[in-house]
Amino acid sequence: MTEILRYTAFSADPAGGNPAGVVLDASGLDDTAMLGIAAELGYSETAFLTPAAEGADGEPGRSFDVRYFSPLAEVAFCGHATVATAVALADRIGPGELLFTTGVGPVPVSVAAGADGVLRATLTSVPGHVEDVAEDDLAEALAALDWDRAELDPAIPPRIAYAGNRHLVLGAGTRARLADLAYDFDRLAALMRRLDLTTVQLVHRAGADVFHVRDPFPVGGVVEDPATGAAAAAFGAYARELGLVPADAVFTLHQGEDMGRPGVLTVELRAGDPRVRVSGQGTLIP
Repeated sequence: MTEILRYTAFSADPAGGNPAGVVLDASGLDDTAMLGIAAELGYSETAFLTPAAEGADGEPGRSFDVRYFSPLAEVAFCGHATVATAVALADRIGPGELLFTTGVGPVPVSVAAGADGVLRATLTSVPGHVEDVAEDDLAEALAALDWDRAELDPAIPPRIAYAGNRHLVLGAGTRARLADLAYDFDRLAALMRRLDLTTVQLVHRAGADVFHVRDPFPVGGVVEDPATGAAAAAFGAYARELGLVPADAVFTLHQGEDMGRPGVLTVELRAGDPRVRVSGQGTLIP
């Protein structure tokens, strides 16, 4: 019988952050079975692992092939399920270095215990990049969200950002605009499928190194993702390319507050490295 674990990512509170399903041994499952488990759980993603031949840094038993499924389809990469899975593994084999081979490439993950004993995982994304969004596509996104162009923050211009998945980044001029999220689910989903977007990353800047974010995820069958590691990595690539932060930077994303599931994501950029590091706490959901 398949063991299905439930962990939350980007919070030490089981009621916070973003819950994910974790299957540490999916060797006997086919695509239909994995999709069925993900749909039954109803979380935005569930991760399915099989042991890889090579260990992380030569250490056996710490390297895995990972696949991610939303309730509707397979997703090439998922940040919060990566963090949740890394914490679940650390609960069993101890903190340390892991290597996940995903649909977008290798993703190293480091897990360490804090002074309070809570485990914290840091993933390193594949190299990120940013591209322009067509005016017609931007207009359609704003219409689906019921946002006016005047409500956008000109300091956070619309772009499509990638660090494993494609995300449309839109800057909200006010925290109130970000908090008021009521959108046309089917209309936004249709646009996102056409543009191959995983989420729309809605961002409000609260300070030099603090942002509030929200992520509609209709293409996954979920109205909103509570804490989105893949989008955080993509936004890191965006922040670097658009000069929102220095080349060497650490900044914080707060997500899930408007859903009653607050989470904290830490994003780190290193000069000369096109990858993005995203870290957060995680814990078992009883």
